[in-house]
Amino acid sequence: MKTVVLILLFISSLVAYNVHVSDLNISNGRTLFVEFKKEKDVVYEKILVDKKSYRVFTHPLDKEKMYALVAINYDEKPSNKKIEICYKEKNSNLTKNLFIRIEDGKYEKEQIEVEKSKVNPNGENQKRAAKEHKEAMDIYNSTTEQSYIKSEFILPMESKITSAFGKARVYNGSLKGYHGGTDFRANVGTPIYACNDGVVVMAKDRFYSGGTVILDHGQGVYTCYFHMSKFDVKNGQKIKKSAPLGLSGVSGRVTGPHLHFGARVGGVQVDPLQLMATLNKNLYKGTR
Repeated sequence: MKTVVLILLFISSLVAYNVHVSDLNISNGRTLFVEFKKEKDVVYEKILVDKKSYRVFTHPLDKEKMYALVAINYDEKPSNKKIEICYKEKNSNLTKNLFIRIEDGKYEKEQIEVEKSKVNPNGENQKRAAKEHKEAMDIYNSTTEQSYIKSEFILPMESKITSAFGKARVYNGSLKGYHGGTDFRANVGTPIYACNDGVVVMAKDRFYSGGTVILDHGQGVYTCYFHMSKFDVKNGQKIKKSAPLGLSGVSGRVTGPHLHFGARVGGVQVDPLQLMATLNKNLYKGTR
């Protein structure tokens, strides 16, 4: 973890402080970890990147520290970005700034053949898909104040990765965006496990993602499990890490049976494996 030492000149005094960031250079679609120690008479409120706001939380395992996760949108172009840490000190609104470099993830393209109805759905299915998308985004854009997590993340299954996050998706010869998660090879009926503690906020069949489970891990972090054939959980259920969520399947828009594993941070879709690695290294290192 790199340390950035920034010196800012305020009206009243010269202030020096240390800010720890997971990386000064980060690709689009990935998550940046920012950490700083609590200070007397200082209340940290949020981090701003352009017009996007990210919540600041107390470190779940160290009450003397604060942290934030900054999700870099997949659509971001290479650029230098200013990160503003917004806080109050004795009723004054102040900011501390640092700069990062967003790099091109250089994601590959992949050709996929699926049912025509899943590429160009009829009016009824378009309405269904739009309703389901809004339902999911309402979940992703909400934030549970507490963190349910107490230890490192694990993979939802041990299997070969067949498609990595970020690949441009060309369905039946037509470009339809990018791959928003990581695909694991899994025959129908393969057990899927919770990658960490959380609460089930969705367990239902959807048009594109098929059998879907979404876990809220708290503090704006969600993980998603798609194309399932069977659920072993229900909405509102508290889940422990490694608990069975259900079985893999071939539901939704797929070319064959597999598990699509995804993640969201502050509503933004990010590389789930990079997110877990970042959290394991910076928040939960050594906790099993």
